Amino acid sequence: MSYILQTDHLTKKIDGKALVEDVNIHVKKGEIYGFLGPNGAGKTTVMKMVTNLWKPTEGTVELFGKVLENTSYDIFKRMGSIIEFPAFYEQMSGRDNLQIHCEYMGYYSKDSLEEALDMLGLSEAADKPVKRYSLGMKQRLGIARAILCKPELVVLDEPTNGLDPAGMKQIRELFRMLSKEYGMTFMISSHLLSEIESIADTVGIISRGRLKREISMKEILEMDTAFVELMAEDIQKAAYILSDKMCLNNFKIMDDSKIRIYEPSASAQKISKELLFHGVEITSITRHTESLEDYFLKMTEGEGKLC
Repeated sequence: MSYILQTDHLTKKIDGKALVEDVNIHVKKGEIYGFLGPNGAGKTTVMKMVTNLWKPTEGTVELFGKVLENTSYDIFKRMGSIIEFPAFYEQMSGRDNLQIHCEYMGYYSKDSLEEALDMLGLSEAADKPVKRYSLGMKQRLGIARAILCKPELVVLDEPTNGLDPAGMKQIRELFRMLSKEYGMTFMISSHLLSEIESIADTVGIISRGRLKREISMKEILEMDTAFVELMAEDIQKAAYILSDKMCLNNFKIMDDSKIRIYEPSASAQKISKELLFHGVEITSITRHTESLEDYFLKMTEGEGKLC
């Protein structure tokens, strides 16, 4: 399979310390790729190398089938991006900032400029100086600039920073529309699990500078990842009964009152019956289906057993 973006053993070291190491990502044309990881995991570092702001210490970035080099100028006419916080000419209006972007990208379409402003809800504020914009408005203007020239690939680092819940929902719907109707490919980083879960086709999970896994949301949803969550007064005794009396090993003590049991054959009814028989007082016992949050925690913190 060919990819619009892929990296090969991508590594960045500063003063001998690896910020990211041996990262291999694969982004398919037309998809929304969610780049998920805690703050400080290395998401921005990877994106800086993908957009040529930083040079890799080792490894390569391949965009549109070509390895990224210092002279790969034309490639970036096919891309839009926000890395960290979008910067503007603060004294100029939002409209003028977008016009300048069009000029240095060699893209001339007044209709597209007005369309981008309208899509991001900035038409009324378009002629105000950017210094009067709120954080959320600046973020919207940054997104407008990133999609303005109808790029094939859009790389967005935490694009919903500064937006309220209604704004976040609007932006998610916009990305889905652009991906579906215009065939744009998105690589979107976030530390918000719900944000990625609601929009991504594929998820790349990064932790401590290393890519843990790439997986489609469809695969996560189709996994047999149900578990029984048990809360009891004496959690250590409950764990002993599960292990020694029921011969269950695939469980995780979450805290001093909660256990998650990942054994497919273990029903809540059977577990509660056995624990009550041995005098363990159960506070609650429920069956759950695993979400991206649970999968993410297992990948980054070793929770439970991977299927």
